[in-house]
Parts: sequence; C-alpha cells; structure tokens
Amino acid sequence: MDALDKQLIQLLQKDCKKTTKYYADQLQLSKTAVYERIRRLERTGIITDYVALVDKEKVQRDFSVLCQIRLVQHTKENVLKFEREVLKLEEVSECFHVGGDYDYILKINVKDMKSYREFMVTKLTAISNIGNTQSSFVISEVKNRPSVHI
Repeated sequence: MDALDKQLIQLLQKDCKKTTKYYADQLQLSKTAVYERIRRLERTGIITDYVALVDKEKVQRDFSVLCQIRLVQHTKENVLKFEREVLKLEEVSECFHVGGDYDYILKINVKDMKSYREFMVTKLTAISNIGNTQSSFVISEVKNRPSVHI
C-alpha cells in the first residue's frame, strides 16, 4: 500500500459514492488506474465493505447503551457460544471481546429505555453463560467515526 492508496482510501471513507473520475481527478491519476487500485484494495481485503450510514434518531434507534458482559466461566466453549448468540442479536451494532473486569462490551441501539429492558429480559439474559452485566447509557456522542485514520 503506497501513499496514493492511502489517499484513495481516505477519499472513499469520506464518500464512497463519488465516481471513479472524481477520485482520479483528486489523485491526478487515470480512471483506469484508480479503478485498478480500488479492485486491488478490495481483493486484498483492505477494503472490506461499503455501507450507508443511517441517522439513528430518524429510524428511532438513538437510545444507545454500552453493556459490559462477564461470562460465568471464560472457557473456549462459553466464549464461542456467547459469540454465536450475540451475532444473532440485531440490536447489537458492535461487540468487543476485551480484557479486564469484563469479557465483552456491546454497543446496543434501541428506541428507548422500555425497549432496552425488553431486549435485556427476553434476548440478552436468555444467553445461558452470562454471569452478569453492567449497562451505561449514552448521554451524547462526542465522536463517532466509522473511518480509520491511515
């Protein structure tokens, strides 16, 4: 990955819906060169996906919760079972396996507190190997960027 690849990635992270010609003009390259760079970045797995970012408030999913999870026992079987189950939970937008006092941190987006309680009671705590949870409710997002600085 060279400096032009890094610049191209930054442009794509800012807005991936621009034309190849736009990126070529920005980088002072030919459209073919930019197209080939994008395809190579995709083939090598550096670019993994393209997504549309949604305004959580407009889709009524702006009640965000960071939930720390401790498993009953941190065994391979429990870890794999928990991870399989959490992948099925649509309310969970992010899940991190972490070190420290807890085993996982989940980012959960729901409509409101009532919806979060329903999620906790019927879905999350239904996962059998959870020892305990601790929830923190987001007051405001100070910084939330899906891009990665390169």
